[in-house]
Amino acid sequence: MPKNLAIWLLWLGFTGYAFLLAPPDQPDTFDLIKNLSTGQIAGINPLIVALFNIMGVIPLIYSAVLYADGRGQKVRAFPFAFLSFFVGAFGLMPYLALRQPNPAFTGKKNWVIKVFDSRIFGLLAFVAAAGLLAYGLTQGNWADFVQQWQTNRFIHVMSLDFCMLCALFPILLGDDMARRGLKNRGVFWLVALVPLLGAAAYIALRPPIQEQVATEATNQAVSVG
Repeated sequence: MPKNLAIWLLWLGFTGYAFLLAPPDQPDTFDLIKNLSTGQIAGINPLIVALFNIMGVIPLIYSAVLYADGRGQKVRAFPFAFLSFFVGAFGLMPYLALRQPNPAFTGKKNWVIKVFDSRIFGLLAFVAAAGLLAYGLTQGNWADFVQQWQTNRFIHVMSLDFCMLCALFPILLGDDMARRGLKNRGVFWLVALVPLLGAAAYIALRPPIQEQVATEATNQAVSVG
């Protein structure tokens, strides 16, 4: 089965599950989202607080590879990257299904790509991801989380969305490594197999993309050579 078709089917299946088979909505879901969004977290399980905020960090990690990847695509990466901040994998998977392999980068980096390509941005994303993960794992109540996962659609789908985003990152990873001259398969598998922190560490430590501006004169010289 072609990879693009498989992603479309996965997207349809995930969407159908979220709306038709996941646990029902709870009456306090809106208030929970509002409190999480405004930082009013008193009385909320730290695991849920950490997961909610991690779901804002993961789109930043994706953005660090999406905008460079979108440079060579027929479809723009920006709308999908923007949607992923609100609906996670539901907004990102159509881009992954529409994109084509893109292991090269040509032209100059615009300011958006420069920001997401910077070492400072990568380090900040890694610190945020690691800090939130440590907070949730050390302070959270697992029994309460499991109970809410089984009964609350928002918690249930958000958890699966987190897993989906972690699992899909390798689709973009290979081309991003190629654009940076990284050919070590061990690095690929280390990043791919370590959820969240693997991707966060990768964007913090990877070398920057080198700008490549192809000119007509250069192309002629290469042809003559």
